Amino acid sequence: MHEYSIVQALIDQCEELARSNKATSVTKVVVKIGQYSGVEPHLLETAFDTFKDQTVCTNAEFVMILQPLVIRCTDCQKESVLDQPHYLCPVCQSIDIQVVDGEDMMLMSLEMEE
Repeated sequence: MHEYSIVQALIDQCEELARSNKATSVTKVVVKIGQYSGVEPHLLETAFDTFKDQTVCTNAEFVMILQPLVIRCTDCQKESVLDQPHYLCPVCQSIDIQVVDGEDMMLMSLEMEE
C-alpha cells in the first residue's frame, strides 16, 4: 500500500514546515487529490490517522479535496472536466488535449500553532 509511504512523506513535510515556521503543532492539513492520481482517499486517510501519532500532526484535522480530471483542448481551446479518462475533448472530439488537473496529489495548506 503506497499510501503509507505517501503519508510518511507528507508528515515529514509538515514537520519541516512547522519547524521552519517555529510552530509546535499542526492543527489542519489540507491536501488535493486528483481523481486519477493513483491515490485511494480512504486508504490515505486511514494511513494519516495511523501515522500522525507522536508527530507534529498528532491533533491535526485531515481534509481532502478531491479533484476531477480537467483537460484543455489544444484545437478548440476549451477546458473540460472528464468523468471518465477518455482523454478526448467532449466539445470538438479532438485527441489533441493537455491534462490541466486531476492526476496529482498536492499539499494545499497547513494550519499551525506556536
